[in-house]
Amino acid sequence: MIYRETGQFKANYADDQALFPIAQDRYVIYAVLFATFAVVPMILNQYWLNAIILPFLIYSLAALGLNVLTGYCGQVSLGTGGFMAVGAFSIYKLMVAVPELGFITLVILSGIITAAVGALFGLPSLRIKGFYLAVATLASQFFLIWLFNKVGWFFNYNATGMITSPPMTIFGVLVTGPEATVTAKYFLVASIVAVFALVAKNLARGRFGRNWMAIRDMDIAAELIGVRPLIAKLSAFAVSSFYIGMAGALYFAVWLGSAEPTEAFDINQSFLVLFMIIIGGLGSVLGSFLGAGFLVLMPILLKNILVDGFGTDSALAAHIEIMTVGALIIIFLIVEPHGLARLWRIAKEKLRLWPFPY
Repeated sequence: MIYRETGQFKANYADDQALFPIAQDRYVIYAVLFATFAVVPMILNQYWLNAIILPFLIYSLAALGLNVLTGYCGQVSLGTGGFMAVGAFSIYKLMVAVPELGFITLVILSGIITAAVGALFGLPSLRIKGFYLAVATLASQFFLIWLFNKVGWFFNYNATGMITSPPMTIFGVLVTGPEATVTAKYFLVASIVAVFALVAKNLARGRFGRNWMAIRDMDIAAELIGVRPLIAKLSAFAVSSFYIGMAGALYFAVWLGSAEPTEAFDINQSFLVLFMIIIGGLGSVLGSFLGAGFLVLMPILLKNILVDGFGTDSALAAHIEIMTVGALIIIFLIVEPHGLARLWRIAKEKLRLWPFPY
């Protein structure tokens, strides 16, 4: 049988509470990790790694962060682009000031700085929710981008307002700057995403995750049973912003190399990451990856079909791409609100009964 839980009994609580208690799930994770670190770098060329796989991994990390806040805790946020900018400018200042700390440490520190900023902008969630909270986080998006544009200290008073990533190494291997190889960047980003995806999965299963989901389902009832909204909501904003800040740091320092806040971290980034978790699936770690993969690969697929295949004008192809994304969001909200992750769960349910009728 392809996917069958029958007979996989657990003799103690530790085995029953394992991250992947079903053997087939563990095998799938092992296969994905093996493909990520052993197969993908060997079979894909530089273009695929740099133009497709790197942005997919970075957006997956940002989608994980937003899914913690919106999917697990039920707090709507439209400030993702601004928080990515906080991560990017934080790591830029740290790389210039204290490069001896090491790049991975600086990425984590930039996430911590963004977590503090996210918790600050999450304070309105203690009084408002829904549409009003979305407007409040949207205000943070515009305020942060304005701040990074107008205050010269953030970009070291560069006349162009741009920030450029200085070269840094990990164990003697260059991972930032124009001389860094795409393969080194890929292994760095893939390692960070794999580790923190595991952390997010454990957080969602632990006490914090249960508190977040209680607030999401009914905040008044959650408060009555002992969940403190102050701690639950602000911790969700902090953890979410931590992930998004690290994604912004990698987006600037590893992938782009240089950035200007108005263009690199505008409101389109906030909507793009939000669309990722809607299409991939709210409240799902897997959905963050599926949504990011879908929205990174779909424009390339449409461009190849429309421009290269049918000779469509590039501008028209871009408009068709926007309309397609909008239509898909409407379809998923109506037909399958839980997104692609729900479709995967349905497939597993059918595999449990295969080959018998159901």
